[in-house]
Amino acid sequence: MGWKRGRDSEQPDPEQVAEELAALAVQMERGPAGEPVVVWHQRGRQRARELTTSVGGLLAKGGVAAGRGGKALADRLLEAAPRIPVRDLATLRAQHPDAATPEELADRLVLGACRAAGAVGASIGAAAMLPVPPAMPVELAAEALAVAAVEIKLIAELHEVYGRPPSGTRTQRAGAYVTAWAERRGIDGAMLVAPASLAAVALGAEVRQKVRRRLVHSSLRRLPSLTPLLVGAGVGAVVNRRDTRKLAGEVRADLTGREPLQPDYWAAALPG
Repeated sequence: MGWKRGRDSEQPDPEQVAEELAALAVQMERGPAGEPVVVWHQRGRQRARELTTSVGGLLAKGGVAAGRGGKALADRLLEAAPRIPVRDLATLRAQHPDAATPEELADRLVLGACRAAGAVGASIGAAAMLPVPPAMPVELAAEALAVAAVEIKLIAELHEVYGRPPSGTRTQRAGAYVTAWAERRGIDGAMLVAPASLAAVALGAEVRQKVRRRLVHSSLRRLPSLTPLLVGAGVGAVVNRRDTRKLAGEVRADLTGREPLQPDYWAAALPG
């Protein structure tokens, strides 16, 4: 896959991992692009497998495993969040010119995120089908982190779609999106226009605790479904798609209940 590597390490570059996770979500959002659906799904699962293996390598290097490295896992997510590419509304509308309303565009983004999360779940499930699953706790931690990255990208772009993007630096905005992911809702109005509030919330102990709990719960709760019969891929894909769709529904319900920051934002982002 062409990862960047340091002189003293064979681990992938974290920034490139974040970019590839985002690219996976975009790929699954746009659909088969002329190739058979079965082949397209196989490509997605293979790409997800390579990504989660790379994420697992980064976690293993740092001694992070499901249930033992919750704090470190949360730290990795907060570190990765600013590196996740987020498209603005003009870019999203240009890439989906047939989406005539915010709801139609949001539907496309949610579909892509659910497909990407499902591909990640299937890739880890495939590992569980092996006679001796390699480093399964680290694999599950990698899955949780990868799915979280896909979901945080989705939440960020839903804020663009509904006209409520936050202000502040890239790091501050990422902290706000992680908070929204941890709390399963949109960003509070005060944070949208107050960068200082964004910076404070990203460092808050309560937010970090919520992020840690969500990541650990996400990874550990898959163990009972994987271990009895090693059913693997199907379970992981279904669980991830369902959870991502539920999260998206909760965030969308919150965002649609609030006014956009600028009344004409949707028309202003029309391509051309």
